[in-house]
Amino acid sequence: MSEYRLKDLVKIKNGRDHKSLADGVYPVYGSGGLMRMVDSYLYDKPSILLPRKGTLNNIQYSDQPFWTVDTLYYTEINQNKVDAYYLYYYLKLLDLNSLSSGTGVPSMTFGAYNGIKVKLPQLDIQKKISTLLRAIDKKIELNNRINAELEAMAKTLYDYWFVQFDFPDDSPQGQGKPYKTSGGKMVYNPTLKREIPEGWDWKPVSSIIEVKDGTHDSPKPSDSGQYLITSKHLKPSGIDFSDAYLISQEDFDAVNKRSKVDEGDFLLSMIGTIGLSQWAMKIETPYAIKNIGLFKTSQAPEMADYIYAAVTSLHGRAYLQQNQSTGTSQPYVTLGTLRSIPILIPNEKVFEQFNGKIKPIHKLMYENITENQKLAQLRDWLLPMLMNGQVSVGEAS
Repeated sequence: MSEYRLKDLVKIKNGRDHKSLADGVYPVYGSGGLMRMVDSYLYDKPSILLPRKGTLNNIQYSDQPFWTVDTLYYTEINQNKVDAYYLYYYLKLLDLNSLSSGTGVPSMTFGAYNGIKVKLPQLDIQKKISTLLRAIDKKIELNNRINAELEAMAKTLYDYWFVQFDFPDDSPQGQGKPYKTSGGKMVYNPTLKREIPEGWDWKPVSSIIEVKDGTHDSPKPSDSGQYLITSKHLKPSGIDFSDAYLISQEDFDAVNKRSKVDEGDFLLSMIGTIGLSQWAMKIETPYAIKNIGLFKTSQAPEMADYIYAAVTSLHGRAYLQQNQSTGTSQPYVTLGTLRSIPILIPNEKVFEQFNGKIKPIHKLMYENITENQKLAQLRDWLLPMLMNGQVSVGEAS
């Protein structure tokens, strides 16, 4: 192992304002992540993006042309000494909050970054470790892309059947043609303020299953116990435990008296990015929830996939957006809004046909999320041992 200062390995550069840029194809990153896409870029080589202000541990990496704003440094990397991807993961293991300049908003200076000590193995070993980490990350990215496509398919299917009402009409008159387009009878519903197929009804989701919202208290962090999950921990790739803290078993039990998550339920973010959702099909890591919508679909397993599709559809999310509340730093929806989400009740045959199509999609999405979580756990378990030489790439693979 050779020891360097970070200044020996990279040149740190300031980000710049992006407001004058037109929309385009190049990502703009801030300390919180992707902000927008623009028509120009600051740098087009592999780079580690280092927070200047805000969330200091959110180190990012880009190997495509990009722009960074003034809260995020970018780096020019000396690739004769260090592999960029290896250094990215090395820095992610560090606690940068301890190096903050101490102002009200967590901040990092050039000097604080430049002085960081970095211990590196030979470059060829770095590249072998980097190759392993990239392989894991690429599989996670592939699963995320597949799930994005599956989610789009599910939303399109729900929209076609329950918004446009062009489900296959298997009646003698319909002969399998699209119901509404082919003249299927529609009846105006004054509550929904739109036409729905004859013989259909609707119910608020809370009349089918319980809908809860987690604790309103803020249990204190604990050295041991169980995780507390909030809306910010719901990600498209699954529940992100990396930024969650533990609460005592006593607090965990108290929260779960109000809002216990059981296998077969699903969660919905209520603040910030409203509508992000996650199934709790299998709970391997126990957790409690705070200010998250909890839909107790475990109480009606035969309707679980349909309710999930309805709530997370484009139509369902539009309902949440139309009924969101403001007045705080972030938009939010109330428990009352969640409970009032309208669920269409189709005839039994349409319901069974739709369930047969949507269940396999949801099952594959969940399997991909579960695989991603296991891959991420494997990667994070290997990381410190790879970085300090406790295990070689040959032993890890």
